[in-house]
Amino acid sequence: MLLDGINSPQDLKKLKIEELPRLAVEIRQRMTEVVAVRGGHLASSLGAVELIIALHYCLNAPSDKIIFDVGHQAYAHKILTGRNKEFSTLRAYQGISGFPSKDESVYDCFTTGHSSNAVSLALGLACARDRLTPDEHFKVVAVIGDGSLSGGLCFEGLNNAGHFKKDMLVVLNTNELSISPNVGAISNYLNKIISLPVYNRFKESLEHFLTKRGEKGSRVLKLVTKFEESLKGLFIPGMLFEELGFRYFGPLDGHNLELLIPAVKNVLNIKGPRILHVVTKKGKGYFAAENEPVRFHGTGPFDIQTGLSLTKPGAAKTYTEIFSGKLVELAARDNKIVAITAAMPEGTGLDKFHQLFADRFFDVGIAEAHAVCFSAGLAKGGLKPVLVVYSTFLQRAYDQIIEDIALQELPVVFCLDRAGIVGEDGATHQGIFDLSFLNTVPNLMILAPKDGPELAAMLEFAFTCARPVVIRYPKGQAQNLESATHPIELGKAEILTEGKNFAIIALGSMVAPALEAIESLKKENLSGTLINARFARPLDKDLILRVAKQPGFIFSVEEGIIDGGFGSAVEGVLGKPVNKIGLPRSFISHGKRELLLDKYGLTAQGIAHKIKSVLRCAPA
Repeated sequence: MLLDGINSPQDLKKLKIEELPRLAVEIRQRMTEVVAVRGGHLASSLGAVELIIALHYCLNAPSDKIIFDVGHQAYAHKILTGRNKEFSTLRAYQGISGFPSKDESVYDCFTTGHSSNAVSLALGLACARDRLTPDEHFKVVAVIGDGSLSGGLCFEGLNNAGHFKKDMLVVLNTNELSISPNVGAISNYLNKIISLPVYNRFKESLEHFLTKRGEKGSRVLKLVTKFEESLKGLFIPGMLFEELGFRYFGPLDGHNLELLIPAVKNVLNIKGPRILHVVTKKGKGYFAAENEPVRFHGTGPFDIQTGLSLTKPGAAKTYTEIFSGKLVELAARDNKIVAITAAMPEGTGLDKFHQLFADRFFDVGIAEAHAVCFSAGLAKGGLKPVLVVYSTFLQRAYDQIIEDIALQELPVVFCLDRAGIVGEDGATHQGIFDLSFLNTVPNLMILAPKDGPELAAMLEFAFTCARPVVIRYPKGQAQNLESATHPIELGKAEILTEGKNFAIIALGSMVAPALEAIESLKKENLSGTLINARFARPLDKDLILRVAKQPGFIFSVEEGIIDGGFGSAVEGVLGKPVNKIGLPRSFISHGKRELLLDKYGLTAQGIAHKIKSVLRCAPA
């Protein structure tokens, strides 16, 4: 196999261009076999294989810099940059990350997992490079997707890059468009001409000549430029980028290496900001991913022969499924309820809402800041918006939460899916910061359910409130503690057990392991009180202070970072230190959710161990 001899881009360049299509097939086979076992982002990576081959064939990485926006499409990049042997450990604990990672390889400039930032990162690198000596210069390439363009940050970067006129290339890989044969042929021909070195030398000489001829020459130059732009406008959807200050080339067939490699070489040798637009097929090369690109965007293990999932559904529903069912039930009763997602209808469970209430469903694309502002407008107009977003992505809209929701006291319901440890997607996706950064915002209510029934009750409660409400819940199957679910009352916690040696104030997903820890400690003649906090804001101060008067130690447990989180808020109520159990203020790497919870002591055994260690160290 050709792939066996590729340990770096330098090895890749030893191959002839006519051998590269065979290499592309081998790379697709390798990533499909690994993702079938490990899970991962398959469809986008399958579509970008030839593009990544072409970039590494033409660039001199790692001296030249490639920055992947998000990194969903970077598996071929990993395989070609010395990580093929380790690729079988994809997303496993201490294995290869599912995204570009600066700690993993010198070929990964940045750790990237959130969208729309690659152009800005590339522009910063280009500006820094231009302060170096000429022999230290390098090329800078940002690889973005059509999803990136739905984020405002991407356009901020494009606008600034066009203004600064820095020498950088942005590769736009779109997989939602198609090129008709006629338009594709004309487009390819035009781009072949306008990317040729001889054409660009002629253009520069003509510009120089006409500029020297004064006002008449300037008028002619404008006509020449207008003619080229008109040609592009007729056949090429690139005028927007031209207006932003970029030279535009494309769209090109992103799977035709004989076309792609010369085009990349030519465009790399042109100076200034430029866009190379390629069109690819999501899931290319694997029938199941081609037929269902959405399902194979992010997939669990599957059978290669059939494409069917190997993940068996659990007996219990997931928190996402419970949320989805309850929201549909409430929306059927109240036509003012509307739902908003930022390009994640399936992942957040809003696909069912969309099917039933299409006119009340809004997908704003990868644009979380806009989603929050948009929700504020909906609420101001008398509707009842629920914005459903992964915890990690809400970070992208912090200012809008403060300025456009909390300051305005608008009744928007935020449902934060994947709050806490997410697992295999790693550091860029762990939803561990929301409690800390939201805890500082006035006018927010923050709730976390102990189990599935409580999530449903909290959602119903949230729509009765006249102020913004946040409900956070974890990834995976929902608990059902089979305890009587008391009605949700503003700022009221509930006592689940009572004891004399210690008290645990647990939030959300940590109630179940805390309860199990208390049961296990009974065997050692240790009894404890367990409070299901329900609210992280406002806290049930009366109950906390009452329990604190009893003898024994106070523990807080949360699935979030300790600093500035739930436990810190409990300490603020008590005015004294609390034994806080939670996550450290650090970026947590990838691995199975169960493994990471165990590592950081957020299991029944870990909580029990922490309680016993504190009690043992207590003075007699």
